[in-house]
Amino acid sequence: MNFVSPIFDLYLDYLLVNQGQSTATGLSALVEGKLSHDAITRSLHEHTYGSAQLWQVVKPFAEQIANPNAVLTLDDTVEAKPYMDQNPLIRFHYDHCQRATVKGVNQLTALYTGDSLSLPVAYELIEKDQLVVDKKSGKPKWVSRVSKQERFRRLIRQSLINNLAFKYVLADSWFSSAENFTYIAGLGQRFIMPLKGNRKLALSQADQQQGRYQPIGSLDIEEHQSLAVWLAGVDFPLLLTKQVFKDEDRVRGVIYLVTNDLTADAASIQTQYARRWKVEEFHKSLRSNAGYARSPAHTVRSQGNHLFLSMLAFVKLEALRLSTSKNHFALKTLLSLNAMKLALKELDSLKSLSTLLNKAA
Repeated sequence: MNFVSPIFDLYLDYLLVNQGQSTATGLSALVEGKLSHDAITRSLHEHTYGSAQLWQVVKPFAEQIANPNAVLTLDDTVEAKPYMDQNPLIRFHYDHCQRATVKGVNQLTALYTGDSLSLPVAYELIEKDQLVVDKKSGKPKWVSRVSKQERFRRLIRQSLINNLAFKYVLADSWFSSAENFTYIAGLGQRFIMPLKGNRKLALSQADQQQGRYQPIGSLDIEEHQSLAVWLAGVDFPLLLTKQVFKDEDRVRGVIYLVTNDLTADAASIQTQYARRWKVEEFHKSLRSNAGYARSPAHTVRSQGNHLFLSMLAFVKLEALRLSTSKNHFALKTLLSLNAMKLALKELDSLKSLSTLLNKAA
């Protein structure tokens, strides 16, 4: 991978082959001291790397997979760091997956998905650096000076500044606000996002003007039907469809999807939104295969730089997936298996030197 620092490129490989904590000492030992612990540590502390540097690295890859039918998926994830001291990066964040407040790192990512690759093209780490008094509890709490919704809009804007072409913006219901819908449409872009059943809408523009709204969940709409609606707070019509998830004959869940693409049909809306699952795969591989949470670094800069490098390690895995036809987990298993084979040979060599073991045999 063409990157500014050979040390960092080596660090990426270390993240991919390593199974435990990712430390400067561990990498130095792996290369038999050819690179000192201090040199690695200095590299992680010297500069702050972020979204702009990520784009410098992934731009050539993104240009190769550029496709007007690509999608830009935005989603956040919380990585627990329960035993680390708090700093602006490591705070308490609400995790929508666990439906609980978790101490750790919160990252919002824009993932570009073409026909063959998924690449993180922009991201923001949510730093809570402002201490305020909670209005409900009266207790002090740390908050971010910039809302997550504003960060969401910034990532979309930056992706367009970077000349990325995509057909839809995809996100979950957390970002399905009227303000975000209006913003994306104002950029000349289309979106597909889910709405909760209690969101209110009108069935005609006249009903909207007169304030005649009803909850989405009260609508009598078939699964494969699309319906023009006017959402409260949005000045243009949207297309609504309902998707039902079943387990044999039992309904497991219902999701309401809306888009400002009035030429779409129910099937294409649901098919396109299913591509959002790639961001879940991204989060999972980042944790399991790219050492995302396995750094003991404590400072905001060193921890943030480690997270940045983990995303580049994910990009390496994507490139390897294309060339080998093996998924990220299969690649990681292959690397681990070969490492264990070498360890087994080394163990056999050590055992042959043990007079105690040889006598026992």
